[in-house]
Amino acid sequence: MLNRHRWVMNLVVSVSLLALAGFSLFPLVNLALDGGAVTATEANNLSAAQMSQIQAQAQGYTQVLQKEPENQVALKGLLNARLQLGDIKGSLLPLEKIAALNPQNSDYTVLLAQTKQYLGDREGAANSYRMVLSAQPQNINALQGLVSLLLDAKRPESAMGAVKTALKKATSDAEATPIKLLLAQIYITQQRNTEALAIYDALIGASKEDFRPFLAKALVLKQMGNLTEARTLLTTATNLAPAEYKDQINQLAQATQPPKAAIAPQPNQAITKPQPQVAK
Repeated sequence: MLNRHRWVMNLVVSVSLLALAGFSLFPLVNLALDGGAVTATEANNLSAAQMSQIQAQAQGYTQVLQKEPENQVALKGLLNARLQLGDIKGSLLPLEKIAALNPQNSDYTVLLAQTKQYLGDREGAANSYRMVLSAQPQNINALQGLVSLLLDAKRPESAMGAVKTALKKATSDAEATPIKLLLAQIYITQQRNTEALAIYDALIGASKEDFRPFLAKALVLKQMGNLTEARTLLTTATNLAPAEYKDQINQLAQATQPPKAAIAPQPNQAITKPQPQVAK
């Protein structure tokens, strides 16, 4: 159940922009539930008494919904309770109703699609993602989800087609940039690094203030073994990034540091045997 809790609080987080880099996380659960969702730590630390209390709350919400099937306070309460209990499958029904009652709020539909995807309903997830994209072609959260499904199905050309279609409909650089980053990420999954790097270079040339293409290019170069340039780009990304991302980028930068070479003793230097340390 702990793994499912982690999924609820982490995977039900929609990843935009640098999908595989773990940046720009968008907490759909908290947004959808008006901040009512618990954190992963809170969920994992629930005591038996707390679990019993949440189960009672879920039962109470269920009783309300028997009389008022469209009571959104009860629907959101039931959804939150079931998520806390790790009942992902049980969260599907209230989530479907919430999404249906709030068609103007795409976050619910994306969350519904992610839940279906986790439960193995790929077709249902794809339909939900496409529903969002039909109304909001540049919705990066829905586009990201659809792309992940298509890549899992070994359909990279379809994934690229979906992204390029969305890109044509972008009306500003703010809309186009995350879509271009996603297209580059698809190229990387297909070992087309040159095309991905070309996208990153174009984005860097267009804006020297956006940390995302610097970071993305650094990660690709790191995988290619070009640690020197990767470190330079990571430094730039760190300087440009919002404060909440700096620590994560610094960790990536440290991973690109070459190992320190051991200092060989001089020919006339005595090699002393290390003395055991006494714990204080």
